[in-house]
Amino acid sequence: MQGYKSYEEKLFYTFRLSERVPVNNFYHRLKDVLALSFIRKCTQEYYGKEGQTSIDPVVFSN
Repeated sequence: MQGYKSYEEKLFYTFRLSERVPVNNFYHRLKDVLALSFIRKCTQEYYGKEGQTSIDPVVFSN
């Protein structure tokens, strides 16, 4: 079963990872210019309909 990641900021005491990663980080910039949402539709046929949910095929960072 194809997964879908919904990102929610989580606190670990008073530490937020998103505040520690520089704004000009390569993956932040890549995420802004590269639209990968089409991958879900292209890969949907390779996932089963039952069982555990997989990792979202679009996830590469967060």
